[in-house]
Amino acid sequence: MEGTRLEEPVLPLPLPLEDADYHDEGQPNLAKVELGKLLFFDKLLSGNKNIACATCHHPLTGTTDSLSLSVGEGGRSLGMSRVESDIIHERVPRNSPALFNLGAKEFKTFFHDGRVLENPYAEPGDFISPAGSDLPEGFDNALAVQAMFPVTSPTEMAGQYDGGTDVSENDIASRAAAGDLPGIWSLLTERLQGVDEYVVLFKSVYPDEVKEASDITFVHAANAIAAFEASQWRADQSPFDQYLQGSEDALNASQLRGMKLFYGKAECADCHSGQLLTDQSFHAIGMPQLGPGKGDGVDGYEDFGRERVAGESRDRYKFRTPALRNVALTGPWGHAGSYRRLKDVVMHHLQPESSLRQYDRCQAILPSVPAADVTDWACMEDDQAVQAIADRVEIMPLELNANEINDLVSFLQALTDASSLNVLSQIPLSVPSGLPVGD
Repeated sequence: MEGTRLEEPVLPLPLPLEDADYHDEGQPNLAKVELGKLLFFDKLLSGNKNIACATCHHPLTGTTDSLSLSVGEGGRSLGMSRVESDIIHERVPRNSPALFNLGAKEFKTFFHDGRVLENPYAEPGDFISPAGSDLPEGFDNALAVQAMFPVTSPTEMAGQYDGGTDVSENDIASRAAAGDLPGIWSLLTERLQGVDEYVVLFKSVYPDEVKEASDITFVHAANAIAAFEASQWRADQSPFDQYLQGSEDALNASQLRGMKLFYGKAECADCHSGQLLTDQSFHAIGMPQLGPGKGDGVDGYEDFGRERVAGESRDRYKFRTPALRNVALTGPWGHAGSYRRLKDVVMHHLQPESSLRQYDRCQAILPSVPAADVTDWACMEDDQAVQAIADRVEIMPLELNANEINDLVSFLQALTDASSLNVLSQIPLSVPSGLPVGD
């Protein structure tokens, strides 16, 4: 047999994922999922009606967009082709996160900096978010709360507003510039209420709450989008999962050695722990900072990560530990998409400070955008900023030989669920608004 069990790793292996580990016990309302699917692919939810959730989280690109930093408002097409536009104002400051297994109950915190989360100090159904007290009630879970916010970002979906000329691309962009989140959600809801097919679908999915078009809320839409994401991108039948379920032949010899390293000598499972291979926490690992940043630091090109939410300086440069199912499909990796090769991400974790200082720009996937190129490397060209990132690194250097690194990468590839490669059925041919889906 190719996959003979090796001696047990230092840390215990997780239990296999089961239906009970997911919202709705892994059996979601299919009509709700279908509504969420249509909303996810419908550009009606963007200010200029030119961007859908799927634009930056597309099935063809592993639920990301295959770019280091996304091109939201102003772009056309998908992935590498999306830069073909002369009206792009800037790149999105962070990498587009993958959506696999977000329907697991364990996920209570979202975004790279954790700015949306289930309130751990309150009753279930209470959430902390950038909306504060303006956040409506009625969410199914934190994943649904997360779905409320990309539509409010000028760079992602809302559209641009020029404060100097007081010119806005659309009414939603004006509300976004003013920080009027309820106003944005209200305008988008009016759009949905004006599409007869959507009204029929919302009535069917929410029969006790939606009797007529005016009963539809954006919370209803967010709950449906979350149901779709949770159902469509469940991924728990990888070779590793099959191994956990008792199939000793599921992993080959290299993958088994890599698994032993992952749970032992390489110390990966210190952070990538549990059933979802994440400790659901935040860590500073010295990832290179690309792009426009989040307005932090002396020149504004840095991104202080978790500190921006928690308000604690000890959280500076910390970002959320990503889950690893299907990790081989979701590059480039890092909060700013710094690495296009999985092997190099592994090597960065082994020698984070030296990897940061010796970073090869060719690792990034940043097709030229004239309005954004000038800021792409501003942080990495600032020696003091790079030193500040290096000073916060919290993982110690670790030596692995070339064979061990290859085995570790082989194990990470064994986290791929083959069903996630069958993507055509995930894309609707059309959406109720009549706006194009395939561009």
